[in-house]
Amino acid sequence: MSEHRPITGDNLAPPAGPYVPGMGFERLVFVSGQGPRDPATKELVGPGVAAQTEQVLKNLDAILTASGSSMQHVLRCGVFLVDMADFPEMNAVYERMFAGHKPARTTVQVAALPAKGMRVEIDAIAYVPRDRAI
Repeated sequence: MSEHRPITGDNLAPPAGPYVPGMGFERLVFVSGQGPRDPATKELVGPGVAAQTEQVLKNLDAILTASGSSMQHVLRCGVFLVDMADFPEMNAVYERMFAGHKPARTTVQVAALPAKGMRVEIDAIAYVPRDRAI
């Protein structure tokens, strides 16, 4: 019988609440919504959406790496913006960070995010390739 396993690590940004950065089940990896918190300083980067999006995706990549996956194995992302006017700037960073990989995605504007000054949050579903399966 398969069991789920928490994805954690010392080099990951700390969660903002009572949850783990990611959860693995068989070869799937569910990454909790990531904010633009620098794991080293525990502070938000920014204030612009480009810098925040880059940090969010670095955080996402660190969790995927800890799980045995990578950005190239992401199946779907959810992007949450506090202002849809930030979409073009976020999208440019997103496209660069995914380096040609184009997972399914939803992008929505939200009324607020958990931390003051936070402009973007991204969650993801990925898989661990067979040759790296835990």
